[in-house]
Amino acid sequence: MNDDEKAIRQVVDTWMTASKSGDLATVLSLMTDDVIFTVPGQEPFGKAAFAKASQGMADARIDGTSEILELQLLGDWAFIRNRIEMSATSPGGSVHRSGYTLTLLRKEKDGQWRLARDANLVTTKKEETQDRQ
Repeated sequence: MNDDEKAIRQVVDTWMTASKSGDLATVLSLMTDDVIFTVPGQEPFGKAAFAKASQGMADARIDGTSEILELQLLGDWAFIRNRIEMSATSPGGSVHRSGYTLTLLRKEKDGQWRLARDANLVTTKKEETQDRQ
């Protein structure tokens, strides 16, 4: 594994750790200023909208995992395909989500890899139930 691959994996690990601890400033620092998120059912949105939505979840406890299934380097760009499992628990209850993302990262002038585009297909996870007939 080369230094760029290690750095990209560290971005993912730092993102997850910061998300779990509620450290929004660190999460935002891992994004380019022109980041675009694409999620089902919404228009694409950027860093400011991400920050606002995250602030609205300040009372939630986030937990989860991210598994990089594929990582490809393309010069100062890279993409990763992830599988994410996450839960958000707040006073109103818990939401569990899982699924895949396709993320483009860009190595910026300061040498740091940052998330630039994210197509997130993480959806509400259906709970397993047993048939009690």
